[in-house]
Amino acid sequence: MRAIIFDIDGTLIDSMAVEPDLYFSAINAVLGPVKIRPNLDDYDNVTDSGIVTEVMNDNGLKEGTNAQHQIQTLFVNELKNFISRNGPFPAITGAIQLFNRARLSADTQVAIATGSWRRSACLKLRSSGFRISGVPLASCDHSPSRIEIMSSALSGLGQDVESVTYFGDGEWDQRACENLGWDFVAVGSNLGGIQSYEGFEI
Repeated sequence: MRAIIFDIDGTLIDSMAVEPDLYFSAINAVLGPVKIRPNLDDYDNVTDSGIVTEVMNDNGLKEGTNAQHQIQTLFVNELKNFISRNGPFPAITGAIQLFNRARLSADTQVAIATGSWRRSACLKLRSSGFRISGVPLASCDHSPSRIEIMSSALSGLGQDVESVTYFGDGEWDQRACENLGWDFVAVGSNLGGIQSYEGFEI
């Protein structure tokens, strides 16, 4: 038995051109005009909860669960408004078909590990046409650490596997896989990865 674990943004759905702007807009709306690091990869934990913590630390703000909750709620509402106006984020070509094939494979277990909050992750996936009922989904609600999120997704499968393959689009995904000893499949242009799942064999 093997495990295949998917990231979401930039991996299953084409959202990275829009979602970060909505996310940081929510941060600024709640925290005020705070200093933001130039690139996502400048943060230690490139997850929704992790970045909020680091933004607050960078700006000398006292962290509390209320700020996280306010930012999350506003961000989810902004996602809903965007989807209502523009339609769902498009799935990466062939991603839904590959995801479904993996779920139906007798020798494969499928999970999702995302740096998103669970509420926003489920909203994006379901609106884009992914059927995720019964699929373990680990998010930054569990931990701000991507390694811990990915490990939690694997634990959610509930059985031993001989190999783990992770599909992701960020350098942080690649580093986490190196740390965990997982196989990594790069998706998207940032890492010179696959642009489409059509014809991709799992």
